[in-house]
Amino acid sequence: MTLAYWMVLIAIFLPYIAAAAAKSGGKYDNSAPRAQLEKASGWRQRANWAQMNAFEAFPPFAAAVIIAHQLNAPQDRIDLLAVLFVGFRLLHLVLYILDRPTLRSLAWAGGFLCVIGLFVIAA
Repeated sequence: MTLAYWMVLIAIFLPYIAAAAAKSGGKYDNSAPRAQLEKASGWRQRANWAQMNAFEAFPPFAAAVIIAHQLNAPQDRIDLLAVLFVGFRLLHLVLYILDRPTLRSLAWAGGFLCVIGLFVIAA
């Protein structure tokens, strides 16, 4: 398995890390977790938003990695862009929770550019 495919596996877990943060501390209502998260505030609310954003970012990334592999793009570039994507997305998650909107948006843009880069090198 390539490094890029390992990054896909790691990216699968990013939303769950944010979800765990959103649900941490205090009393957790497992019978209505979504309703509880909708009422969250502060950093827990932002962690929930980070979770949703991570779920949204995953499909294009996974598709881009698979397509780049299928079209025999240079493996070193696929791996580099995949590692950068995961790094940007981890940074995005942390910056979301810490309420740093400008830096968070820059991290989001970096991850998005990695996805576009994967498509470009596959072309």
